Amino acid sequence: MSVKMLHTCIRVKNLEESLKFYGEALGLIETRRKDFPAQKFTLVYLSNEINGYEIELTYNYDVEKPYELGNGFSHTAIGVKKLEAMREKHKALGYEVTDLKGLPGEKPHYYFVTDPDGYKVEVIRCDN
Repeated sequence: MSVKMLHTCIRVKNLEESLKFYGEALGLIETRRKDFPAQKFTLVYLSNEINGYEIELTYNYDVEKPYELGNGFSHTAIGVKKLEAMREKHKALGYEVTDLKGLPGEKPHYYFVTDPDGYKVEVIRCDN
């Protein structure tokens, strides 16, 4: 039996800041939105034009404090052809960016950029 990955949900404190980050830093676009004012939350789904996998941003209206990320979830990953150019773009946009990294015995081929809520996005060199 095969499965299809559909989305990953993350809770965000400031929806507009998060939409800006995922749009300008990663090139994701809003594919759909569901507002539930009576229940005080909004779901916004973001994807790219390559496939249907989505990031779901869940915005709860009355949350005052930042979410605790915990130690179980680590990161989301994306692939890019021009790793160094993307890293420079993220630095120029003012986002927190790590040095280029590689697994033991490998050349550096990835880095991490942090979104406004502290979630890490791993950016990996690939052929797309």
